[in-house]
Amino acid sequence: MCELLGMSANTPTDICFSFTGLSVRGGKTGPHTDGWGIAFYDGRACRAFHEAAPSAESAFAAFVRDYPIKSCVVVSHVRQATHGRVCLANTHPFVRELWGRHWCFAHNGKLPGVKDRPLGFYQPVGTTDSEHAFCWLLDAIRTRFPKPPRRPASLHRFVYGLAEELRGHGTFNMLLSDATHLFAYCTTKLCWITRRAPFGVARLLDTEVSVDFKQETTPNDIVTIVATQPLTRQEVWHRMAPGEMVVFREGLPAPVTWAASAPAD
Repeated sequence: MCELLGMSANTPTDICFSFTGLSVRGGKTGPHTDGWGIAFYDGRACRAFHEAAPSAESAFAAFVRDYPIKSCVVVSHVRQATHGRVCLANTHPFVRELWGRHWCFAHNGKLPGVKDRPLGFYQPVGTTDSEHAFCWLLDAIRTRFPKPPRRPASLHRFVYGLAEELRGHGTFNMLLSDATHLFAYCTTKLCWITRRAPFGVARLLDTEVSVDFKQETTPNDIVTIVATQPLTRQEVWHRMAPGEMVVFREGLPAPVTWAASAPAD
């Protein structure tokens, strides 16, 4: 299976520390050797970097680890191929335009039969079930909401219903962003941690790297990290339940957490 990493923050923040922990799982401490990608938002647009090679051995990934690109929303992924060959077109996260903004998507799991779902406006570039699911999901959003809804909660409810449908195909752990919100939906493994004042020291699980966030932040900063598995030791991560979706904006979860019993449009 693949691993996911996302960030939502209330001020532009770099993800060097967390991406260091994720990237070593791409071929060093984990088996995810079939590509990696990361997308950083700057307003409505995102800049994305992809490579069909192990992130733990990549000079390109090392550049991203060391270069403090600041963003309020980040989506990243290291791949262990289960569907589709190893190539650039099949690396996550995938990006498409809707409502004049970039939408970004990364997925962990297998979705047998998802390619039987017909597509309309959006078409895959690669051959993964993940990208097909993303195109289907955006088609549905575009049809239901030709323009951005006035109430974000109506979009969140609709996305939750789509995620529940896709979960019916198999394992659907998802990170999705519309440039403002970060949607995190869990089928099997997904967790998150919010860091805010008073900040302390964090240490990565997969490599001997630590950071004192008090030296890197201001008292007003709020940063949430979402990952497939905890990235640090001696910190409390919130493990999501199967069928749960949390939507983050500016580092904080939305008032409503969607659970398996939540109604869908």
